[in-house]
Amino acid sequence: MATDTTSTKKIGKDISISLLIYTLPVLALYFYFVSKGERPWINNTYADAHLNVPAIFKFLEPALKHIRSWGFFAIAIVLGAIEFGLGLYDNKWTKSERKVDIICFLAPKFLLPPVIAFFSLKVLPFVLPAAVNEFSWVPFWGGFFIICVADDLTQYWYHRLHHQLSFLWRFHRTHHSAPYMGMAMASRQNFIYTVFFSQIYLTAALVYLGLGFPALVVTAIKSFITLSAHSSIAWDKPFYKYKILHPVAWVLERLISTPATHQSHHADTVDDGVGNYKGNFGNMFFLWDIIFKTGIITRKYPTTFGIKFYKQEEWYAQFLWPLFKSKIEGSELSKHGPQVGDAVQQPASKYEEAYVSSPLKKEVVY
Repeated sequence: MATDTTSTKKIGKDISISLLIYTLPVLALYFYFVSKGERPWINNTYADAHLNVPAIFKFLEPALKHIRSWGFFAIAIVLGAIEFGLGLYDNKWTKSERKVDIICFLAPKFLLPPVIAFFSLKVLPFVLPAAVNEFSWVPFWGGFFIICVADDLTQYWYHRLHHQLSFLWRFHRTHHSAPYMGMAMASRQNFIYTVFFSQIYLTAALVYLGLGFPALVVTAIKSFITLSAHSSIAWDKPFYKYKILHPVAWVLERLISTPATHQSHHADTVDDGVGNYKGNFGNMFFLWDIIFKTGIITRKYPTTFGIKFYKQEEWYAQFLWPLFKSKIEGSELSKHGPQVGDAVQQPASKYEEAYVSSPLKKEVVY
C-alpha cells in the first residue's frame, strides 16, 4: 500500500521540503527590498490595482478580466471544439460519459462562486479584519511568484494525497474514470473534491491581502496550461520529433505539465512503461514532480486511459459521492462497495484485475 511506513516517511520528508519552498518567493522579495534599503511593508499605502495589459495583448483583456467566469468557459469551448473537429474522442464519449463531463463542467460554475464569495466577503474579514490589502505594496513580479508557488504547490499536495491516502481516493476517482483523454477531464471532478480545493481558499486569501492582479494573471496562465495538458491534442509532440527542439522540450517538460506527462498520469496501467498514475501529479508545474521524484518523462502517450475498476456509475454518484451513492453492485461508489486497497474476495474473475490495477494498490515508485 502507498500508506506504509516507508511512504509515510517519504511524504513527511517531502512536506518539510515544501514548507521551505513556500518561503523562497517571500525571502527573495524581502532581500530584494533590503538590498535597495527599502522597507515598503512598514508604511504600506494602498492604491487600487489596475489591469494594465500591453497593447499587443489588448484583445485578451476581456477574457483575462473574466477568467474566473466566462473567460475559462470560452477557452474550454474553443479547445473542446478543436478536439471534436479532429475526432480525438473516438467512440468512447458515450451518453453516460457526456452526462458526467457536462455536469462536472457546468455545475461548479454555479455552485462554487457562492462558497468562494462567502469565504472572501464574510470569513476573511471576520478572521483577518485589519489585513485587507496589507500586501498591496508587493510588486507584480513578487506577487506573481508568491501565488504561483502557493497555489500550485498546494494543489500538487492536495492531488498527491488523494492518490496516496486510500480514504481520500474516492473523492478524486471521478477525475480518472473516463476511458479517454480530453479538455473535459480538467473539470471532471467530484464536487466535494472541488469545494475543498485548499488552494482555492489560499488564493482567495492572498487576493484579500492585496495580490488580486497577480492572482488574476496566474489563474489565466494556469487555466491555459491545465486545459492544454488534459487535452487530447498532443501539442508537445513536435518538440520531441525535431532534434533542434529537443533542448526546448527538455526544459518545457520539466517545468510545466504537458500532454505527454499528464496523460501518463491518466493511464490505466503502468505495465507499458508509459503510464504513471502513481505519480506525475503536477497541475501547472511539473517541476514539483521533478523535485519530489514522483514523475516520469517518456515523451510517449498511453494508449488506454481510466481505471480498471470502473462501473460507469451514475452521474450523481460520480459528482456527489458520498452524499449520493451508486446503485451499481460492486462499485467503489456504492453503499457497501470495496475501498481501494481492500482485498475483494469473490467472484475473483470479476474483481481480481480491478484490484491489481488499483491506483493505490502497488507501491509508489519514486
